Amino acid sequence: MTVNRTILGRPLRSVAFDVLVSGVVALFAVAGVVQPAGVQATLVGCAMAVALVFRRAHPSAVAAAVAVLALVQVVAGWGPLAYDIGVLIALYSVVKYADRLRDGVLAGVVAGAGVLVAASQTESDLAWWVTAGYFGLVTGGVWLAALNVRTRRLYVLTLEERAATLEREREAEARAAVAGERARMARELHDVVAHSMAVMIVQADGARFMLDRDPETAKVAVKVVADTGRQALEEMRRLVDVLREQSPPEPAAAPGVADPDGVGVAEPEHRRPVAAELPALLDRFRDAGLRVRHTVRGEPPALPPGLDLTVYRVVQEALTNTLKHAGVGADVTVTLDHGPVAVVVRVDDDGHGRPPVAPRPSGGHGLIGMRERIGVYDGSLTAGPRPAGGWQIEARLPLPSTPGTEVIAA
Repeated sequence: MTVNRTILGRPLRSVAFDVLVSGVVALFAVAGVVQPAGVQATLVGCAMAVALVFRRAHPSAVAAAVAVLALVQVVAGWGPLAYDIGVLIALYSVVKYADRLRDGVLAGVVAGAGVLVAASQTESDLAWWVTAGYFGLVTGGVWLAALNVRTRRLYVLTLEERAATLEREREAEARAAVAGERARMARELHDVVAHSMAVMIVQADGARFMLDRDPETAKVAVKVVADTGRQALEEMRRLVDVLREQSPPEPAAAPGVADPDGVGVAEPEHRRPVAAELPALLDRFRDAGLRVRHTVRGEPPALPPGLDLTVYRVVQEALTNTLKHAGVGADVTVTLDHGPVAVVVRVDDDGHGRPPVAPRPSGGHGLIGMRERIGVYDGSLTAGPRPAGGWQIEARLPLPSTPGTEVIAA
């Protein structure tokens, strides 16, 4: 585990590096061999070294302080000294770290004036303009290097901020998609429960009227009322569980899809289709351009209404995903495997369709919605690329321990 150590809110490594830089400048100031100007010059150099400790937090103030100390040196007539490297460090710092670039430009102008003064005070056999050109090249190189580092740093910060914004937007969209899917499931499960209640009322009325005439028929009707009530209670429990769940949405493992988008496969908002209508759904996708094969294994059991609806929705979302990403002309195989303990829905495509000319960006919430829907029934969903190309989605939906009882009309 990495521990971020700080001193006064600054990273320890940055502080250590700044102290090291300041120590080098102070060493040049106190070294008598390279400092012939006396104690006063040494004090000026040490003051520069102390100021440079704060060059990251207060770059403009440090540059101003170093400029004043350099002016003292000029007025004293000491000429360029070894610790004047601190002037270049302060110039570099203000260009790189200042909030506004104009502070760095102003510092560059002041440094340019200092170059001319330093050249005039330098004792050399070379011409004055040669010395000034040399000092100017060094100072200009430091300024341009700092500007390049500043530009790259601001560019990286911009990319990080943009990435963080996109991540927040993606999470917000995912939460909104999950909330919308839960609201949709709530409406559908409400329809299931309302249907069950209506059946219970009809059966109860029939039992009341047949109680004296045909007790056996009345017993059957009462049994249907009890079985339907248990089933409705189970659906209501699942509804309360999914609405109570507040965990963050699971990230999609692959590109997903949103609602069907104008290919003629969408269902009306309040309609509750069932798995028996899958052939009609597949025909609509065939009309939209997919080559769909449908395989059913095992004997389809009588599914509870909510689970029946989930099978239909999983196939619908998977085929919509195929149409949007694999494209028109893709070969798709839809397999329903009815086992003794679970229903397995598998949708495979070869990925060799013709992509749309101007594909719409996917919202990436189809798989999230399927996971939420399947999770209500303690099922599992796997999605990913196939080794031979294309995509595969497989949903496993456990069957209830007690099969649902067929409703007998009174």
